[in-house]
Amino acid sequence: MGMHTGAHIVWDWNGTLFHDNDAIIGATNAAFAELGLKPITLEQYRALYCVPVPRFYERLLGRLPSDAEWELMDRTFHRHYTEHQVRCGLAEGAAELLAGWRSAGRSQSLLSMYGHEELVPLVQGFGIEAHFLRVDGRTGPSGGSKAEHMVRHLAALDRVQPARTVVIGDAADDAVAARHAGAQAVLYTGGSHSRASLEEAGVPVVDTLAEAVEEAERLAA
Repeated sequence: MGMHTGAHIVWDWNGTLFHDNDAIIGATNAAFAELGLKPITLEQYRALYCVPVPRFYERLLGRLPSDAEWELMDRTFHRHYTEHQVRCGLAEGAAELLAGWRSAGRSQSLLSMYGHEELVPLVQGFGIEAHFLRVDGRTGPSGGSKAEHMVRHLAALDRVQPARTVVIGDAADDAVAARHAGAQAVLYTGGSHSRASLEEAGVPVVDTLAEAVEEAERLAA
């Protein structure tokens, strides 16, 4: 069997297909409280957030957190995120866009830095797993970069060409990961980054997932 000739989309999960902004802010502020930091708003989060995540905390602390502080905040964040996420759903139009892309005979996959064992049941719960050739979550420690994960993800999709692949995500790290793997990217303003910070990545920035899919089709043509 040869490679797919059509465009392939690699979707991000948190902040892209999964509209979890409220859970992110709630869990972040719970983690901040462990170190006596004041709570922040979604707007502040979008302006300051970056990866690796310890660098985000550095922007608020004025220094990198110690290993013990990072472990405490990371553990607190994930505990509270799990509690909050049950009230979150898919982004507007996401299910229809996934179904439409698949019905057009094109391929797509899902790559997330969210833990794999937590990610898969979530995706299955929304009834969208069948739309993806592959669903990969993080299997190692949290807080790292997505670039190497992207390379491994695309390598596992042995009939997908990186040059015809477009990553759709909500963070500058998605564009960095795409570039590292030889793919292209479209960034969506509905998640964790402000439009201004996304535009610094030098890739198309859109305000809806429908626009992201249209742009992905154009880029991969």
